[in-house]
This record gives sequence, structure tokens and C-alpha cells, in this order.
Amino acid sequence: MASTIARVPEAAAGSRPLTVAEFCAELGISRSTFYDWRAKRRAPKCITLPNGSLRIRRAEYERWLASREENAW
Repeated sequence: MASTIARVPEAAAGSRPLTVAEFCAELGISRSTFYDWRAKRRAPKCITLPNGSLRIRRAEYERWLASREENAW
């Protein structure tokens, strides 16, 4: 019997918002660190879904990450 699980095309997967778990995994931080940064307004902007879950747009993540780069002299 064939599986009926819908697959997200690779191009669309890159634009899919990150979950908090995915964000933390990419940066190698704990969830508590993420929520600490969020409380201090140091985390990227998040989308709050109707069920209360948070998502981070990939573009926002990339912008936020770039803003943390230091200039090497």
C-alpha cells in the first residue's frame, strides 16, 4: 500500500518557518536559552500561531543572524 504522506518540495522547505526546536538545534542552544533571549528581546521576531506555538521565518532568522556578525579587524 502506497503512503499518502504529503511531502514538502525542497524549494518550499527552505521557506518554511522554523520551529523553536529547529532554531535551537541550528544554533546548538537550549530551549531555555531561546526563551531567555526572547524575554530580553534578543531573539529574532517570532510568529505566534493560534495554538500558541512559535515559528521563526527563515528570512528573519537569516537577518537576525547576520546582525550578530562582528567585524574582524
